Amino acid sequence: MKNIVIGRYVPGKGFLYTLDPRTKIIALLLLMAGTFIIDELIHMVVAIAMIGIILLIGKISIRRVYLGLRPLLFLLIFTFAFQILFNTQGELLYEMPLYYSPLTIGLVALVVVTWMLTKKYIRFKLIYFLIMVALSLFIFSTLNEPFVFGQGAFTVYEDALQMALFIMLRLIIIVTLSTILTITTKPTDLNLGLESVLKPLKIVRVNTEEIAMIISIALRYIPTLLDEANKIMLAQASRGVDFQEGKLKEKVMQIVSLLVPMFIISFKRSDELANAMEARSFVPGQPRTRLHQLVWKTLDTLVIIFAIGFLFGSIYIRVMV
Repeated sequence: MKNIVIGRYVPGKGFLYTLDPRTKIIALLLLMAGTFIIDELIHMVVAIAMIGIILLIGKISIRRVYLGLRPLLFLLIFTFAFQILFNTQGELLYEMPLYYSPLTIGLVALVVVTWMLTKKYIRFKLIYFLIMVALSLFIFSTLNEPFVFGQGAFTVYEDALQMALFIMLRLIIIVTLSTILTITTKPTDLNLGLESVLKPLKIVRVNTEEIAMIISIALRYIPTLLDEANKIMLAQASRGVDFQEGKLKEKVMQIVSLLVPMFIISFKRSDELANAMEARSFVPGQPRTRLHQLVWKTLDTLVIIFAIGFLFGSIYIRVMV
């Protein structure tokens, strides 16, 4: 949890840090809309290459983006595996025969038990899990001994592979863009930008200041609460609690022992925040003066033009190509 990037501002000197927060919010929305319009894998690859160039020019560490994506790794792998296993459209690209026998099932069961007993000692658990899955497939596909009572096949189809990669790349692009926004924008600037972008909603009597404040506070306290949760887990571990092992009932009790202090800390933090806002004479809905004013620059205009071009390019490719 201590490496979570979502909602955490990281100081830097790239051009993305100098952009107006309104520019980054509008560009984020336009780029996301363009990403959802794209329907071809090759175009999605071009889009993710473009995101990589933005990261390099903006001097944003790839490691920080990876930390933002790491909580979604399980979802990405699940999505990829689901498409490969259940999508049978398109041309057959690969077929692996699988043989089920007492020997192969016993060896795979041994692999599973080995993984469960050793995973807590392995640093790169995801890679270790994938190796174990590959080993299980290898056992099922190679040990064709006389006591085989069933046979199947592991198949990979062209459309399944393309769709799996397409969905994974789309998720990566969306999360990366959101991570770039939170990494390069201070919470106060993000609040100002959201208020300005949502200001047209005042026509229908929507309190945009409160909405912007709620969103910015939520983003601001994500890393804070995760840090608090990490401290509680370390304190519980020092008392002998193991969040990785135990039966289902024990794990439920461990989660309860984590959630109760988290709720208490959350209410305490919200009370402290309310007192701090009252001490600064904050009144919801009332006009406020600001020390820092947003300034629109030429670079902001160029970025918006680029984002609009990406959106219209996506629409053109979807409709005309």
